[in-house]
Amino acid sequence: MDASKTGQALTIGDVAALREKTEAVSQILGSHLRTYIDTLKPLLAPRRLLGRHVGSREDVNGSDLALTRLKDLYREGSHTPFGLPLEFPDAVLAQLDSQPAIFQWEYTYTATSVRDSRRLTITSPVQWVLSYESGLTLSQVHSMLESRMERKTEALRQFVINALVMQFLMKSQSNLVQLLAALRYQVDMKPLPGLGALSFVTIHAPLTSFRPADEVLLMATGFSGVPAFVELISPESIENFEDPMRVQLQHVLA
Repeated sequence: MDASKTGQALTIGDVAALREKTEAVSQILGSHLRTYIDTLKPLLAPRRLLGRHVGSREDVNGSDLALTRLKDLYREGSHTPFGLPLEFPDAVLAQLDSQPAIFQWEYTYTATSVRDSRRLTITSPVQWVLSYESGLTLSQVHSMLESRMERKTEALRQFVINALVMQFLMKSQSNLVQLLAALRYQVDMKPLPGLGALSFVTIHAPLTSFRPADEVLLMATGFSGVPAFVELISPESIENFEDPMRVQLQHVLA
């Protein structure tokens, strides 16, 4: 989200028009990203990092060191806010699904006006979280941690470990990050709002999105009856979009 745009004044009519365009653009961006990730699936296989530790018949150099580091990362990020046992169960790796999972970035925001205050789930239309299938969605994890859904410790632990493996794999294969950048998607490793210090792999399209003013947020979610809102894509960000290769070549030819 572009923080400078959070207070942008919009009417409900403006929001409705931008919401429709945002949904269409986000579907295009998400569809392309899922196609790219599906194509890259063999390079994202956990066995490339952990070898026999994830049931592979062939081991890979450095897999023991990778497992040790993974356990350290787990101990560092498993407690707050997940409240997971510090012991790392090796059996969890055997259950690690090699299917990549893509979740839309979301966070909780309290919109406030003179007359009202409402806790909302805000979703980004241009940013995603990359992990492996664990049986839980990102929304379900938030719901468990906020006691809005029955807590399932084993499923949460699998979710955390899957995210750590993906993070570690992407850090060890900088070529994948460069490839996605060439496809116009920026890869980062950073914490998610509400999920403590644990870092996740995030992928961002080359566009910006924003929240309208709180009064407009409250009005829009009041009409829908759903305490959730998708940020709106800034039309000017498409006009200002810079192609990384074009910029690089311009510098060479300047």
